[in-house]
Amino acid sequence: MANTSEIRNGLCIEHNNDIYTVVEFLHVKPGKGPAFVRTKLKSLTNGKVVDNTWPSSHKITIVRVERRHYQFLYKDEMGYNFMDNDTYEQISIQEEMIDNPKLLKEGSSVEMLFHAEKEIPLTIEQPQYIVLEVTRTEPGLKGNTATNATKPATVETGAEIRVPLFITEGEKIKIDTRTASYVERAK
Repeated sequence: MANTSEIRNGLCIEHNNDIYTVVEFLHVKPGKGPAFVRTKLKSLTNGKVVDNTWPSSHKITIVRVERRHYQFLYKDEMGYNFMDNDTYEQISIQEEMIDNPKLLKEGSSVEMLFHAEKEIPLTIEQPQYIVLEVTRTEPGLKGNTATNATKPATVETGAEIRVPLFITEGEKIKIDTRTASYVERAK
């Protein structure tokens, strides 16, 4: 058991019979009344984000997790298949455990969080930015650049991303995996 003074971003805790990771937190000390900690928690089982407020002396249960490097192999009817880079063991993961699974490219590296005591996978973290090639997009209309206009583009993994009008087929673009949004042209 720990108390709320040990809360930090990325910490995994057990709350309401579920495992959550702390997305953001704020320690508040009002002029009148006791201090409290306001948090935004993301469930590792269903992906929902909830707000929660605790008194500053509240006890929390910290869940010990391990980060392991895996490589994405392929997707089939069983789910998404990954291989441990150290032991070469393969594991199949359901789509619900992955944020933006359409951005996974075969051979790409990911980090998998495991519950240390129970040895069960909790979630998969892709690198923050990935570079993918645009396989299909409509040509941009000339003169339609007065605003930040965007158009749909399909990348090599099959995901559809909104891109600026100047992006053409065959170009490589940098994508933010957290929001599945265009960042810039790849260099």
